[in-house]
Amino acid sequence: MNIKKLEEAAYNFGTPLYVYDLSIIENQYRKLQNAFKNLNNYKVHFASKSLSNISILKFIKNLGLGLDAVSIEEVKIGIKCGFNKDEILYTPNGVDFSEIQEAKSLGVKVNLDSLESVKEFAKHYPNQSISIRINPGIYAGGNENISVGHSNSKFGIPEEFLEDLIMMDEERKIKITGLHIHTGSDIIKNNQFDEGIKKIFSIATKFKRIESIDLGGGIKIPYFSGDTETNLENYASIIEKEYIKFKNKTGKELKLIFEPGKFLVSDSGYFITRVNYIKKSHNNCFAQVNSGFNHFIRPTLYKSYHEVVNLSNPSDQKEEYTIVGYICEKDTFAEKRKVSKISKDDILCFKNAGAYGYNMSSNYNSRLRPAEVCIHDNKLKKIREAEKLEDLFKNQIDIFQ
Repeated sequence: MNIKKLEEAAYNFGTPLYVYDLSIIENQYRKLQNAFKNLNNYKVHFASKSLSNISILKFIKNLGLGLDAVSIEEVKIGIKCGFNKDEILYTPNGVDFSEIQEAKSLGVKVNLDSLESVKEFAKHYPNQSISIRINPGIYAGGNENISVGHSNSKFGIPEEFLEDLIMMDEERKIKITGLHIHTGSDIIKNNQFDEGIKKIFSIATKFKRIESIDLGGGIKIPYFSGDTETNLENYASIIEKEYIKFKNKTGKELKLIFEPGKFLVSDSGYFITRVNYIKKSHNNCFAQVNSGFNHFIRPTLYKSYHEVVNLSNPSDQKEEYTIVGYICEKDTFAEKRKVSKISKDDILCFKNAGAYGYNMSSNYNSRLRPAEVCIHDNKLKKIREAEKLEDLFKNQIDIFQ
């Protein structure tokens, strides 16, 4: 963490502000490459829903990654950023079929997660290649909001419908060439990965025209010193073992796909705010900052932990603060947290803010979204302008004018 560079960003571009260190994204990708060094045929697709700024996407594309898209808009952004269409995997959930048709017409790979959408696809595109998302019935992830592979989840095709899919494939109604699984995010227990990996490779043996398996994301990163994280070497070892078993049983070689989002970009991102006031009240000492959950919703929505660093005074004695925003309801970034002594106008930095930060921001309370800046080759470069008041009026229609 380069405190001087982050202070410089706050001084030059104002606060609140998102800053991304591109070198960290590259380092995270290199960690994956090292962990997967014994896998012969694999591709990493970046989960663009986590961070979709076009400069970030182009940087990631230039590293050699593909793209995981969950909406037609993400597909179009990916194409605009130069991703190869055959390396964009479109995985929608519950969308109108016209959107699926549009993605198909754009030439990207389609990955469907309901039997109903697969049947409709088969009517319009008989015996054409498709990937399907399986619901493995596994509860895994950091909390229930990001646990998406359990039996009550809206995501994926339940196993009880596998025979329908196998029959459709054998009767040439559809050509199932890919299987996809994603159980959740922030998975630390390798046995949860183990269970899902074994299940998807076992299912793959039942499809005669299978070419790829997509193992999704879910790799956990540490959020503070001593925090848990996924053991990448063990994770890769489990995959390698199941891949060899599949190959020995079927005589086939498969392409493996991974879809990390948070793993690649979370640690690269910093959300920077300025302290408006230090407010003392009963048992709390509130540090009130010039932002709110309209800019950085993860602590409120997911109760996620983000380390707080006082960039203006990083080495002083630590005191206890509850850091809150300016939104007109409970708006807490960190509760009763020990931070180096904070004063009015100090610059505070929230770490691990690169994923699902700006992308989940809003104009709630008619507040303006902040700018985004990246650190590239040790230089600060603005990659998104801060919003202005006139941006709030765009697309509105005044019927009383």
